[in-house]
Amino acid sequence: MAALSGIGSLIEPAKRELVNGPQAVQRRAVISAMLMARMEAVVRNVLLVYAALLPIVNPIGMAPIFAGITSGYDASVRRTVAMKVAVNGTVLLMASLFIGSYVLDFFGVSIGAVQLGGGLVVTLAGWHILNQQSDVSERHLEAQPSRDAILSQAFYPLTMPLTVGPGSIAVALTLGSNVHAETHVQLIVSAFAAAIGIVMIGITIFLCYRFSDELQRLLGPNGTSILIRLSAFIVMCIGIQIMFNGVNQFYVEMVHNAKAAAINH
Repeated sequence: MAALSGIGSLIEPAKRELVNGPQAVQRRAVISAMLMARMEAVVRNVLLVYAALLPIVNPIGMAPIFAGITSGYDASVRRTVAMKVAVNGTVLLMASLFIGSYVLDFFGVSIGAVQLGGGLVVTLAGWHILNQQSDVSERHLEAQPSRDAILSQAFYPLTMPLTVGPGSIAVALTLGSNVHAETHVQLIVSAFAAAIGIVMIGITIFLCYRFSDELQRLLGPNGTSILIRLSAFIVMCIGIQIMFNGVNQFYVEMVHNAKAAAINH
């Protein structure tokens, strides 16, 4: 027994040295630094995706247009449509981020073509809203379409192209190409962070659209009509700018191909 107690008295200091010794402390410090670095990378990537997409998606600026399109419907219908638009937008951005570049490569479509065609759709949508009936109160007196009719517009035009348009898709494609170019471990971290950032965009869309009727009540019929017109005009200008970006992309590709052909010859 005395021998066993003597061995125990020798083991206990060794165990304390193993747990609390300089090497153990150094190991814990290294592990803690690695975890902190990973957490910082995740937060940085989440904020990068959110900050890159939020000004392009612009749910705050689109809220008056959503309020105008869903004007006259009760709160439950507006809430349902807002949720559908948020879910559709999240899914569309996720697909653009992770598989969008592969789909475009498969069909041989360039970013310039997406910008040119999508910009045209956005321009036409903005023009249509700009020329809608100006007085919101008059639309309340008219017979509203059924619930199914407004729900059928949740994807087009409310999600695509008004909320998640070609500009948002182009940004998501760019972010996705950066994600796929990283190492294996960074790929998992970046993909997880990008997914969180897009989910945050979806939540922002839902909140802005869900409470768009409060903004409409605050502004009144005339103020809402003016804000809808201004927002529609901005949307139309954004569509024209996206079209010019697509034309510029085609021009850059043509110049690059011409230089490559000249060098080869």
